[in-house]
Amino acid sequence: MKIIPALMMFAQSPATWAGIVVILLFVIIFLAIFAQFASLWLQCKMTNAGIGLIDLITMRFRKVNPTVIVRSMIMAVQAGLTKTFPITHSKLEAHYLAGGNVPNVIRALIASQRADIDLDWDTAQAIDLAGRDILDAVRTSVYPKVIDCPDPSRSAGTLDAVAGDGIQLCARGRVTVRTNIAQLIGGATEETVIARVGQGIVQAIGSTESYKSVLENPDNISKTVLGQGLEGNTAYEIVSIDIADIDVGENIGARLQADQAEADMRVAQAKAEQLRADQTAREQEMIARIQQNRAKVVLAEAQVPKAVAEAFNSGKLGLLDYYELKNVQADTTMRQSIAGVGSSSND
Repeated sequence: MKIIPALMMFAQSPATWAGIVVILLFVIIFLAIFAQFASLWLQCKMTNAGIGLIDLITMRFRKVNPTVIVRSMIMAVQAGLTKTFPITHSKLEAHYLAGGNVPNVIRALIASQRADIDLDWDTAQAIDLAGRDILDAVRTSVYPKVIDCPDPSRSAGTLDAVAGDGIQLCARGRVTVRTNIAQLIGGATEETVIARVGQGIVQAIGSTESYKSVLENPDNISKTVLGQGLEGNTAYEIVSIDIADIDVGENIGARLQADQAEADMRVAQAKAEQLRADQTAREQEMIARIQQNRAKVVLAEAQVPKAVAEAFNSGKLGLLDYYELKNVQADTTMRQSIAGVGSSSND
């Protein structure tokens, strides 16, 4: 009987009600948290993933998606990766916080383990954080892919080269590659492989003496290019190089010869024009000299009457001698006119 009044007095105490409210709130919060992570926690317990309820709660505070970590850890445990690699949920969280794709890395490790490809956890993380699709790289290593050369998404053209006989050939190639995991970090991408293969095809066609040899045996071009070691310092290993199509283009050699002949003709014409101009200038120079000499003759003839007058004054020339000289000159002029010499000389 004394217990009932004591309980009634305890129930009427404000502190008691405050404690009850606090306990109820704590229970409600715990149940809410448990309900939020119950499914993930049960999955971890059933698969031995090694992630506790406290770990799930702290992940939320660290801005980590618990679902991604739990599912990735379960995949790693179920695939047996934890027995081979030091994979823990803390390392998965660190990779997630670094911006990595955790499920992709786990799937890539599973695929490489099944395909017996040498790929460890640290290398897979580094490749993923470098921006490479590690899962696609493993798939390409298992199942090689074909790359068109030139890349049709960047260029709709062909690889144009000129053979030794001057005939242009337009080729298209297909390169089969698989990923080289060891060189994936720091290795060149597909663009480098396409550029190197294109350069090799052009070089191989250019070193061939006749375009007929290329059309008859296009596999020789493939063997030549494949033997050049074009995959060096790239993220791929070239499996094969195939010439998909070869078309005959223009006769570049004939066109160049025609252009050269035309250029030579223009040079010859320029030289002939220069020679003609030189001869014309020479002709004008001779005409000027003739006029100069005629002027000298006229001056000399002008001195004759003066000399005759001086001869008369000095008595060295008589009148009969003068007339005789005139007769001789008239006779000479007549003979020249009969012979036609005078007309030509006057011209």
